[in-house]
Amino acid sequence: MRWKEELLQLTPYQPGKSIAEVKRQYGLEKIVKLASNENPFGCSQQVLDKINQFAGSLALYPDGYATDLREALASKLGVSETQIIFGNGSDENIQIISRALLRPGFNTVMAAPTFPQYKHNAVIEGAEVREVPLINGEHDLEGMLKQMDERTNVVWLCSPNNPTGTYINENKLLSFLKRVPQETLVVLDEAYFEYVVAEDYYHSIELIKQFENLIVLRTFSKIYGLASLRIGYGIGSEKVIRALEPAREPFNTNTFAQIAATAALEDQAYVDMCRQRNREGLEQYYHFCEQEQLSYNRSQGNFILIDFKVDGNEVFQYCLERGYIVRSGVALGFPTSVRVTVGSKEENDEMIALMKAFISEKSPLNK
Repeated sequence: MRWKEELLQLTPYQPGKSIAEVKRQYGLEKIVKLASNENPFGCSQQVLDKINQFAGSLALYPDGYATDLREALASKLGVSETQIIFGNGSDENIQIISRALLRPGFNTVMAAPTFPQYKHNAVIEGAEVREVPLINGEHDLEGMLKQMDERTNVVWLCSPNNPTGTYINENKLLSFLKRVPQETLVVLDEAYFEYVVAEDYYHSIELIKQFENLIVLRTFSKIYGLASLRIGYGIGSEKVIRALEPAREPFNTNTFAQIAATAALEDQAYVDMCRQRNREGLEQYYHFCEQEQLSYNRSQGNFILIDFKVDGNEVFQYCLERGYIVRSGVALGFPTSVRVTVGSKEENDEMIALMKAFISEKSPLNK
């Protein structure tokens, strides 16, 4: 078969170990999963109530326009309904953008390390990938501008960045956007937007009004706790959204996802609670890192990247065998680190105690 050569260079996305798999492998009863930046508090009760009240037919296709969700989201954001595109998670919106704009002979610019699906999709489409290393965990916007030319079709910004948790402040972003050519689409991935508390974080919806070549991606997978239903969205100018729509698969967001997301938007008190609990959890980890003299970035997401100065796989395996699933930094571009999702206070306490035990037993930092 004549496969795309680019496809043969790639490996499929490797999800973290499931709770059931770890239970079987190590004979454990209790598993704490802090690896995939999921909301440890789940979703709003209002969401569960709405799903339980569903009386429709599973034989019918979903609303291809996502009418109820589209209306609710447009109203909340203060944009037109035609400025929104929905995806089967942010991953599909990244795929849609790549499918629409990337091809051989053109290039795309991104930070490194950052969310890997930007590069993954670009490689499949045969575009040249230009990666610009982070500086102290942050985007090097000046370096990214230098990598752009008349063949740059997409530039990716992840803010807060996964896996570092760092963000781009308003002044830096505005300066950057003013210098990006109009024919280049800027994708601002804000998967962790609702967790941000930084005072100098930008207002991306206002920026969309000013920059027609900007699209913002958000998701219901993180703070809204709907990762299993896979629903995300993009906000941009009507011109950009209209051009992207033909690359979107029909009926790409399912009925339950649309119902759940609409209900989730109505419970902003729950979002506020999750944001506050997340801040408290991050402070637990900051205190631990400072106490143990471990390097870390202050995070605007619901996770923290901690440098143990040893093989990140060793830390990962130590935790895994004791029932705690985290993410090794080896696969994330930080080989001596692990990324830990912020859990409940109790889960954080247990995770911190486990990491202290690792340092005591294994780490050269204690020698």
